[in-house]
Amino acid sequence: MGDLYVWLISFFFLIALLALVVYQLMCLADLEFDYINPYDSSTRINRVILPEYITQGVLCTFLLITGHWCMSLFCGPYLYYNVKLYMRKNHLVDVTEIFNMLPKEKKIRLFKLFYLVFLLFLSIFWMILTALEDHESLGDNGGLN
Repeated sequence: MGDLYVWLISFFFLIALLALVVYQLMCLADLEFDYINPYDSSTRINRVILPEYITQGVLCTFLLITGHWCMSLFCGPYLYYNVKLYMRKNHLVDVTEIFNMLPKEKKIRLFKLFYLVFLLFLSIFWMILTALEDHESLGDNGGLN
């Protein structure tokens, strides 16, 4: 039953990450259609970048500690990319260059979005598989563990 809780917690972590990335995409889209000025857009995006990185790091560490090596390995490239950007101090969006970097920033966020959706589907798959295995094990021994 513990594995089911691990997958449920990782599911909520992934939903939080998806929400952060979608929020960043919405800010970039608003900037592209001139609904928001560059300063406000970059401020809003920069405000959620660090929580995104921290959430991803906690998720990867959580999966590693709980012994879900395969899923932790799938989270690794995304974490590596975030750490690499942070170490180079390229993680924040520059207000003066945001219009020049808009297509690139959107592509990065879209790639992150698709990658997180892939991880979410894997998490849901493992959660369902674990729930079915737990249900079968309850049926085998009469509900006694």
